[in-house]
Amino acid sequence: MLTVTAADFANLSLIESPALARLLERAKVAPFDGFPPDIVTMYSRVLCIDVQTGERRVLRLVYPTDKPKDEGDVSVVAPAGLALLGRHAGCEIQWHGEQGKVCRLKVEAILYQPEQDLRTNLISV
Repeated sequence: MLTVTAADFANLSLIESPALARLLERAKVAPFDGFPPDIVTMYSRVLCIDVQTGERRVLRLVYPTDKPKDEGDVSVVAPAGLALLGRHAGCEIQWHGEQGKVCRLKVEAILYQPEQDLRTNLISV
């Protein structure tokens, strides 16, 4: 089951993308508090392995209006981004890439999840 944070759901619902809208229709929306740390949310950095080649790479899920900071930035409305959103560590994802080629990645680990970072680094005064 696809799980997204309430904040991500609200922000992503504003984006005009039929594919994203279909994805969000079947998503489970969960509150920030207690959100599992092993699920890909917006701005998560994810270590993936290409199932066919064994190549490892780090991807970061971003909004379509974000300027890419490096080649690992993937827009949430791109096929790879749609496949990553809400997935958990250990899960395999696939999508159709250029010229209809099937791309398959395994999500090995969530290296950074903003929600987990906020919970562990929150300073209360």
